Formats: sequence, structure tokens, C-alpha cells
Amino acid sequence: MTTHPAESTHEMNSRRWPVLLILALAELMAMAVWFSASAVVPALTMVWELDGAGQAWLTMSVQAGFVIGAFGFAFLNMADRIPAHRLFAVCALLAALWTLLIPALQTDFSTAVLLRLLTGVSLAGVYPVGMKIMATWTRRRRGLSIGLLVGALTLGSGFPHLLKIFGGTNDWKTVLYLAAATAAGGGLLTFLFVDEGPYRGQSPPFDWRYAGRILRQRDILLVNLGYLGHMWELYAMWTWVPVFLLESFTIRGVDPGWASVAGFAVIAVGGAGCLFAGWLADRLGRTVVIGGSLLVSGGCALLVGRLFGGDPIWLTALCLVWGFAVVADSAQFSAAVSELCRPEYVGTALTLQTSLGFLLTMVTIRLVPLVVEHKSWALAFAVLSSGPMAGIWAMWSLRRRPAARQLAGGRG
Repeated sequence: MTTHPAESTHEMNSRRWPVLLILALAELMAMAVWFSASAVVPALTMVWELDGAGQAWLTMSVQAGFVIGAFGFAFLNMADRIPAHRLFAVCALLAALWTLLIPALQTDFSTAVLLRLLTGVSLAGVYPVGMKIMATWTRRRRGLSIGLLVGALTLGSGFPHLLKIFGGTNDWKTVLYLAAATAAGGGLLTFLFVDEGPYRGQSPPFDWRYAGRILRQRDILLVNLGYLGHMWELYAMWTWVPVFLLESFTIRGVDPGWASVAGFAVIAVGGAGCLFAGWLADRLGRTVVIGGSLLVSGGCALLVGRLFGGDPIWLTALCLVWGFAVVADSAQFSAAVSELCRPEYVGTALTLQTSLGFLLTMVTIRLVPLVVEHKSWALAFAVLSSGPMAGIWAMWSLRRRPAARQLAGGRG
């Protein structure tokens, strides 16, 4: 599919939501490989005799690869110089390949970490590029449309925990095979049925200096500071809450299968949070909705560890609230950056933002098991709440600046 300037506004409007829905489905499918190894940590721990550091590296290696790939894409302006739907498709297929090779080659831990690193590099051409495609199709409802994409990412991130139920909690190879097949399907969907919309800027000349200018622009800097506070909490929560629930349920004598269901639900409910926050932000303003989401998620982080080993129903309920709020604001940071930067460099700005955020996640993904080992789950999750508090300050500061009028159609 290609976009032709002569196409009428009616024709473009009629194509918008079918393309965006297919893109969201492709994003969901492609992101299934992100937590594919993390979802089967208990089984891999027995196979490879992993300690806490080894368990953390199954996710941290993907984060590191994503950062490497995202910085490279931003430096080369690749998301703005290459047709975005083709870049998305190729990268999704590569991510599927690296995931497939782990069970197919029966690799050892070191090789698996390398393949997970390559998976992260490939996914740098999926998530931010998908957001760039979304931004080319919308203006007035950009918060909702990017919220749809991040909601799909959220469901895809939780999907491996659901796959465990079909393959059995210890059948790690089946989980990885299914995740790889799902990601490959997402790449094919994008290649066949997705293209960029009418609001795509002209392909700019290569300019590595623009990445530095983005970091120095005060208003974008505040958005990115808020995003860093959000990311300080998000991926550590997604990585360790399923483990936290499994350990807590085990203490209460609950079947591990229910912990897998709860782990999936806690991550997946964030998809609804993204859609609701996107709808609300387009009406009330991005800074207000982001601040509210950060307040709720930070409060949950302070409280949830105190329920460890307690009633599974109450614990799951609080984790569901946390899962809803912890990612609800994610798309609004991306929408805000796309509204504040030059249109022809939206892809570069989004890729740079996500690369900085994912670099930070490596700190808290490793920090949580260290604090749990030496202290408790309660303190480990409480440490995560400092990120949302910093994000609230950044959003309050941005709302008071003139540039806030560029957000959400003047709503801030």
C-alpha cells in the first residue's frame, strides 16, 4: 500500500482506522517476544542454574539491545529516512528469528543473552517506528491513537505469560516458539497492510546534530524528564510483579497457573489504561492525565509490597490498579513529543526519547531483585515510586510554560 497525494480527504479518513487497527494488532504480535524469556524465568532458572543477576539479564539484555538500536536509529535518522512500515516489518521478522533460535539451537545462557540483545536491537525498529506511523495518520486524536498502539504493546508484553498456560508453566521452549511465530505474523501484517498517513513530513536530510538539539529544547526536555520518571517504574514493575505474585501465591498454597493468569492480567489491563488515558488526554490535556496516572501508580508502588503473602484476591486487585495506571500515561509522553518537535523529525525524536527511557530501565530491573534479596519486596517496590514523583514535578513545570498550548489542541 502506498499513499498518493491525490487521494481525497474522504478516502484518507476511510482508511485511517482500518490501518491503525491493523498496526495496533501487528504491534501486539511483534512485542510478544519482549518478555518471552522473562515469562519462563522459573523454568530457565532450573535449566541454566541462574541466580538473581542471571534472571535479571534475561530482560536487561533486551533493554540494552533496544537502547543500542534506538540510539543508532536516532543518530542516523532512520525512522524518518526509510519507509516506516518496511522498517517495522523487517525488524519484527528479525526479532522473531532471534527468539526462535534460542530453543531451536538449544543455546546456553550466554548465547541466549546475546540473542536477547539482538532481539532488543530489532525491536528498536518496531515500537518507536510504530508510534511514528500512528502520528502520520492523526492530529486531533493523537493521544487516543498512540494510546491504542501502546495499549497493543502492553497486551503483547503480557502475552507470553498467557502462552505459559497453553504450554505448561515449565515448557519454556513452546512459549518461545509461539512468541516468535506471533512476532513474525505481526511483521507480515505490517508489510502487507500498513503504510504512512497524510501527515508524514518530508524525508529530511541526514543530520546527526538534530538528536542533540532535541535534548536541549526546554519543553521537550521536561517531557523526557517525565518519561524517565515513568520508565524508572514501568519495566521493573512488568518484569518482577509476575515473580512477586508467584512467590506470594505459593506462600498461600495457590496453584502456580493462577499466578500466570494474574501476571498476564496485571500487564494486559494496562492496555485499557492506555486507551482511557488517550481519550481523556485529548479532552483534558496531556499534562493533567500524565500527572494523575503517575500519582496513582506511585501510590500503588508504595503499598503493594506490604500485601506480600496476604490474601491473593486483594493483592491481585491492587496489582490490577497498578497495572492499569503504570502504563496509562506512556502514550501521552510520545504524543507530547510529536506535538512539540519539527514534523519531519518526529521519528528521530520518538526514538531518542524511548532509547533514553529504556536505558534507565536497566537500573531498576537489576535493582529490584537486589533490594528483595537484602531487604523486602515492600522496599523494592517503594523505591520505584520515586520515579513517578519526579515525573509529576516535570509535568507541573511543563503545564506552566507557553509551549503547553501546543499540546492536545491547546489543552496542555
